[in-house]
Amino acid sequence: MTPRFPRSISTRLTMMSMLVSGVALLLACAGFFTYDQITFRENLVRTLSAQAQIIGSNTISAILFNDPQSAMQTLSAFKNSPNVLAAGISTLDGRLFAQYAKPGEAALSVPALPPGQVESSRFGNTRVVLVREILSEGKPIGYVYLRADLHEIDVRLWRYAAIALLVLLLSLLIAMLISSGFRKSVAQPIVQLAATAQTVSREQDYGVRMAPIGQHGELTVLINAFNEMLSQIQQRDDALQRAHDELEQRVSERTNELVSANRELEAFSYSVSHDLRGPLDTLNGFSYVLLKQYGGKLDDQGKELIEHIRSSGRRMADLIDDLLELSRLSTSALHLEKVDLSEIARSIMEDLCRAEPERKVEFIAPVRQEAFADARLLRIVMENLLRNAWKYTSKHEHARIEFGREVRNDRNVFFVKDDGSGFDQRSSDRLFQPFHRLHSTQEFPGSGIGLATVRRIIQRHSGEVWAEGAVERGATFYFTVGSQRSDSSGRPVVTRST
Repeated sequence: MTPRFPRSISTRLTMMSMLVSGVALLLACAGFFTYDQITFRENLVRTLSAQAQIIGSNTISAILFNDPQSAMQTLSAFKNSPNVLAAGISTLDGRLFAQYAKPGEAALSVPALPPGQVESSRFGNTRVVLVREILSEGKPIGYVYLRADLHEIDVRLWRYAAIALLVLLLSLLIAMLISSGFRKSVAQPIVQLAATAQTVSREQDYGVRMAPIGQHGELTVLINAFNEMLSQIQQRDDALQRAHDELEQRVSERTNELVSANRELEAFSYSVSHDLRGPLDTLNGFSYVLLKQYGGKLDDQGKELIEHIRSSGRRMADLIDDLLELSRLSTSALHLEKVDLSEIARSIMEDLCRAEPERKVEFIAPVRQEAFADARLLRIVMENLLRNAWKYTSKHEHARIEFGREVRNDRNVFFVKDDGSGFDQRSSDRLFQPFHRLHSTQEFPGSGIGLATVRRIIQRHSGEVWAEGAVERGATFYFTVGSQRSDSSGRPVVTRST
């Protein structure tokens, strides 16, 4: 079933055909009527002029012999003329010599001719006036005045209007009949093409085709091009579907491989936690017993060697703990909530100050600074950054550590800043790689895992982390969390990141 579209092309073609036909007929009728009016007025003036000449010739003797009665008899012949309403004869000085007027007509007032003219006519709304000289032996002796009715023009106008209306209606009817046949040959294929396009768009079925028409021309070319386009789209859609299925299969395979790798990683973590830690604890325990029970039998060099063994064991245990913590960060679920980073920072600094009360460290932090994140993981970030600042300012008698927030590009950027030993900015990319250290363990102890842990946590929060610093001029670590931005006043506007 062919759908009906509002103001479809078939309706518009029919309306256009009827409109063109109607306008053409109206213009033709207007042209004919205008021509008829001009012709009728010219003929009327010629008729009145001929009548004026006849009246003038017949009244020459009456004027010369001053016989108004004879002139009146001549003018009375207009009683049988339906168009002439009044007629008159005047002398050269404008005196009315004789006149005739039908009942109800106004008195005559013969106008004078312009100099140099023999005849003059003037049309009004309902009347036409003609004035002509009366010549005798080539010399003017008076004027003939005729006033005629233009009622016939109105009659002709109504007659033309009736004929034009009849022709217009008949022509529009014929145009409608012709356009119906035209619609079947031109508009109907276009309507069917539109319906097919609508079906394809709605159902996403590119296997639909427009039936060809038994014609040759632009419509056939359009339909063939449309079907060819659908064929190409169908081929691309099939290829895209095959690629999609292949991609899903590959994703499924990679997911299975990833699940297997995660299981292997868990098994490795279990092995590190139990299989490695057990012998390491045994080594530390035996070295402790050896030092306690047989320390008196060893010289100073032997005791120092045993202490090296114990310190290496402790570093190995700390490294195993850091590795386990780093691996757990990739698999643990995020629990997003509002977190007060200032409160976390003050809590960590209080613990550090209690552990080393002899140090003189100035700590600066805002009263409240919130972020939308996992509280447990953000505490690990803050602890690593603040402990780093605490550690790398330990060589200075007075130190300053600051936690705060900046707004960069309408985004909240948190930072931890210190005035410690700093680092070479050219080596900043190595800071966040596991086991990469810019200082020796003798100068500043550590495993080299802390900043890698920070980066892993910030990446899980869809944020960024970077550092700026200079040797012996301190360091500043910046990080962002998710898509958190600030409003016009600088306050954070928290949005959940996906």
